[in-house]
Amino acid sequence: MPALSSIRPVIRARRPVVPLPKLHVPMSAYVVDCAVYIDGKRLDGRWTHDAAIAEVRRRDEGFVWIGLHEPTNDQINAIAETYGLHELAVEDAVHAKQRPKLERYDDSLFMVLKTVGYVGHAEPTTATELVKTGEVMAFVGADFVVTVRHGDHCGLHKVREALEADPEQLALGPAAVLHAIADHVVDAYIAVTDAIETDIDEIEAEVFEPKSQMDSEQIYVLKREVLELRRSVVPLTGPIRKLAEGYSSLVPHDVRSYFRDVDDHLANVTERVSGFDELLTTLVDSALAKISMRQNNDMRKITAWAAIITVPTMIAGIYGMNFKYMPELDSPYGYPAVWLVILVCCGTLYRNFRKNQWL
Repeated sequence: MPALSSIRPVIRARRPVVPLPKLHVPMSAYVVDCAVYIDGKRLDGRWTHDAAIAEVRRRDEGFVWIGLHEPTNDQINAIAETYGLHELAVEDAVHAKQRPKLERYDDSLFMVLKTVGYVGHAEPTTATELVKTGEVMAFVGADFVVTVRHGDHCGLHKVREALEADPEQLALGPAAVLHAIADHVVDAYIAVTDAIETDIDEIEAEVFEPKSQMDSEQIYVLKREVLELRRSVVPLTGPIRKLAEGYSSLVPHDVRSYFRDVDDHLANVTERVSGFDELLTTLVDSALAKISMRQNNDMRKITAWAAIITVPTMIAGIYGMNFKYMPELDSPYGYPAVWLVILVCCGTLYRNFRKNQWL
């Protein structure tokens, strides 16, 4: 029988010490989707951010598209380190509240787009908010696209589905994804602009309705919402134009023509929004002028009735002085005569005021 001491080394060899795994935040908590695309087709399987980029670089073709929704610093740092994202751009992507812009960092692009959504309501004269906003940030490299979304109304799921249904377009690379996102955002601008135009038409009809009681405060509410839309639309013109004109080699020539189409749509929206602002300013002036006219009419009516009431008040005041010698005090026809004078004078004044449209 072997000694116990000779068995113990064998037991230690069969049970090596295994280090505890490091804890990570689950990818599903903030990664909406992570996919690898080769020749415009999505590879099967579920991918982590590091495994996806490793697969693309091993094949030396294709790209990775990662979609994030409102990540924190800790959640995005691992992706930023793996993909070489610039720390300033990462900070902007986490904290949001950025103006639309396009920035170039070495071998990558960072683009911010403001998204808009239309708030449904019964009628614009009772709504307190018509436009809600969000943001989409896109990091674009030679073999990856990382999108960061803020807001619940600006999902990119339909954009991804549309691109996956068109492998030829998706095969153009990360720039094609950036174009699809920009086109999706601008299409939302057009939809919101159409809806706001309908609201403005309704308010315009209400303002110029002869007997309407339009509150100018609602026009200010709509004007504020148009200003919010303008802040989203106008600053994006420069970045889209840069991409259409060859701002970066990451956007191939075949994709630039698509950005020119987006630029045309965006220019159309910009002109319409500027027109809305001017029209609403005119409607505010018209509503205030209408209020002033209504107040003037009310003052004329008050003045006319005050003048009519002055006649019996003056006569009653004269005959209330109680002097002994006053005409018609002892006459049996004095009282009817006073009433006749009052009625004739008041009737004459009323007829004149009606003729001059004071009453």
